[in-house]
Amino acid sequence: MLRKSCCIYSTGILSILILILGISLVLSNVFPHFLQALVKKEVTLKNGTEAFDAWENPPAPIYMQFYFFNLTNPLEVLDGNRPAVVEIGPYTYREYRPMEEINFLDNGTKVSAVNTKTYIFQPNMSRGPETDLIRTVNIPAMTVMDQFKDNTIIGNLISAYMRSSGEGLFTTRTVGELLWGYEDGLLKALKLFKPALDDVFGLFYKNNASNDGEYVFFTGQKNYKDFARVDTWNGKSSLDWWTTDECNMINGTNGSLYMFSSDMCRSLYAEYEEDVTVKGIAGYRFSPLSKVFANATVNPDNAGFCVPAGNCLGSGVLNVSVCKQGAPILMSSPHFYQADEKFVQDVFGMRPKKECFLIMNALDILIYCKTGFRLSYKMYVCLFLCCSQTGNVSPTVFPVVWLNESVVIDDASVLKLKTVMLKQAVVENIPFMLIGLGILIGLLYMFLMCRQKIPEVTKILAYCVLLLPLF
Repeated sequence: MLRKSCCIYSTGILSILILILGISLVLSNVFPHFLQALVKKEVTLKNGTEAFDAWENPPAPIYMQFYFFNLTNPLEVLDGNRPAVVEIGPYTYREYRPMEEINFLDNGTKVSAVNTKTYIFQPNMSRGPETDLIRTVNIPAMTVMDQFKDNTIIGNLISAYMRSSGEGLFTTRTVGELLWGYEDGLLKALKLFKPALDDVFGLFYKNNASNDGEYVFFTGQKNYKDFARVDTWNGKSSLDWWTTDECNMINGTNGSLYMFSSDMCRSLYAEYEEDVTVKGIAGYRFSPLSKVFANATVNPDNAGFCVPAGNCLGSGVLNVSVCKQGAPILMSSPHFYQADEKFVQDVFGMRPKKECFLIMNALDILIYCKTGFRLSYKMYVCLFLCCSQTGNVSPTVFPVVWLNESVVIDDASVLKLKTVMLKQAVVENIPFMLIGLGILIGLLYMFLMCRQKIPEVTKILAYCVLLLPLF
């Protein structure tokens, strides 16, 4: 009888101890702090960590899609009418972008690497073959005319050559030629005067199986928040294309909420928009703000992107000629999304729509990334009076192509991430599991006490003692 009573009271004591332990763990946040410490340790660019493996060679497939704008009314444009274009695409390429030439610096706090990108055409994911023809603006001719617009002699020579060769303001080329390069007759002729001039033109000429230079990243060893943040690019901690220090800053990683893009010659940023779910994984959607490409009158911080200083375009377009060898290139979101209405109205066929966003999950792991931007070429043809090929064309920002680079998490990574999240949920709920276990043992103790033949006052006191930790 004595042994039975001892067991019953031991059950009550065990219940109290488990309840106290569970409540203490909840109040002290021990397990969330423990998990945060593990994440900080893992989110480091260091050999042996999953973060480093994913950074070195992204496991999820990356695709680059190109959408071209095919001009349908070239003769009308030469007579002064607005261009009419039809979007043709996508032409999809599998993108491989491993980090190479990796070298750890400053006791492992930084790491240098080059990001070599290779593009392989995917016929089954494309509208048609790379031999599809696209009629667009004659970009080499426009670039040359812009560069020699103040030289009458060379301008007349350019005009004479274009008349004799049958070249005009517009050209028809295959998708492959426009992207990866073709020998241009005008550039070849000009090479006689400028031997250093490359006679091959392509929107992404020399960009396949190549890299954009050396990056130095913070590894996150000192501060996990610096994980993969860019320190320098090509030996520089800031750019020198723009007219203010703020616009020349290199901010962010090469693929996060605040990121640096060498293709766009600047840093970009996005803000939280809403919660989303991707393949069963909860995440957050981040979208770029309209002020990213806003005119300096709307966003004074963008004054430095007006080149030359004070020469500001309308909102929604960025003049990147300063970093594209002087070619009259402008960039914007697809179909002039978030740009001034005049750009949309100047070209028939524009359908502004939201295309840029990032999605990240609660563990700060990038699980989906889709970005889009368009290369546009502003035609200054009305200034080239020597060139009859320009006709009566009005100054227009002519859309050429827009890009969609996307990463969708693969099934293997989904499974791994769900396993990690399940483990996280289990660990975080251990204190509540202990409280639940303590309550169950307490109920068992009460049941056993009810079966004992002891005074009611004693039972009441025992119950009070048992319930005390809950208050």
